[in-house]
Amino acid sequence: MNQQYFLPLMWLTLAGLITGLIMVNSHIQLAGNRLNPETQEALNKHLHRFAWMRHLVWIFVLLLFALGVLATYTHQEKRNQALLEKRQAVWPVFNPATLWIAPNAYLAETDAEAELIAYGRDLIVHTQDYFGKDGLLHSGAINELNCQSCHLDAGSKPFGNNYFAVQSTYPQMRARSGTLETVSKRINDCFQRSLNGQALDSTSREMNAMKAYIRWLGTGIPQGVKPKGVGLVEVPFLERAASPEIGRGVFMAKCASCHGADGQGLPIPPDGARKYPPLWGEGSYNEAAGLFRLSRFAGYVKANMPLGASFESPQLSDEEAWDLAAFVNSQPRPKHPFLGADWPDISKKPFDHPFGPYRDSFPEAQHKFGPFKPIVDFNKKK
Repeated sequence: MNQQYFLPLMWLTLAGLITGLIMVNSHIQLAGNRLNPETQEALNKHLHRFAWMRHLVWIFVLLLFALGVLATYTHQEKRNQALLEKRQAVWPVFNPATLWIAPNAYLAETDAEAELIAYGRDLIVHTQDYFGKDGLLHSGAINELNCQSCHLDAGSKPFGNNYFAVQSTYPQMRARSGTLETVSKRINDCFQRSLNGQALDSTSREMNAMKAYIRWLGTGIPQGVKPKGVGLVEVPFLERAASPEIGRGVFMAKCASCHGADGQGLPIPPDGARKYPPLWGEGSYNEAAGLFRLSRFAGYVKANMPLGASFESPQLSDEEAWDLAAFVNSQPRPKHPFLGADWPDISKKPFDHPFGPYRDSFPEAQHKFGPFKPIVDFNKKK
């Protein structure tokens, strides 16, 4: 018989035997208490003759119980070994020269935190459902974006601003805050900057779920290592400043069909409740978000936009990517909420951080739109 059915039937039979023995003993004792002394004494003599039979039955029951424990343990060990072998068969092998992709879904489904991982992924894909205008958990806690709006395919797309290296590189010192940051801090940075909203309780189930999902995405990556395909592509610098005016034409030709001419995002499908993410305005990321830096936005769209583009098959030229970034990041959006706290060491500000002061003499406009090569060359000499 298949052990899937044998073990439950065995334990059910054993439970029935034990229950039966207890009930028989109880009924005999109850019936004996109702008899007159002479009859009770005669009954006890007969019961004494069969006491050894009851002892034998109890020994048999105890033996069955011991065998059941052993069979259950053996069955569980075999299952654990089979599970281990299946997990090892699909365990990702790290190769620094190979483009990293998300681990096999079987590893998530059989993980000790499988339920938490699945919940974390759903939070990232459908952040609006939980924290948006009509959110199930905290309504109105964020803008109109999902985590997936910036971290494509739930943070699993190569060069799609993915989470691949988070588990292997955190905690880490970050120049933006000047502190040692944890994964929880990094997640809350996104909630307060890209989602322009409220930080999560770092001990909440939602925070733990997103951390579990991010941990799973980093399965197989050695500690301290960033795999190929992590983050965003680096788009070669232009010899000129990026142009918002030229970018407007790129946007209307290649982006407005999804994001709308006003950049606020069209419904998905046309009559649906969900929509493409707004690229500016109150519903979009604020000036503290990573994508407000032109190099980050240009790298994001170069390998991922318009919809269907990839690292291997880009649909934008380098110039189009830079100019599009200049146009989108010239539009109105929520202000920088951490301007006085970010980059405590100004010498560590990135070349395209659009807010002074700087250790160089280049103006804010050049730090925002470029040309960037003179800034980079100057800082290399320092």
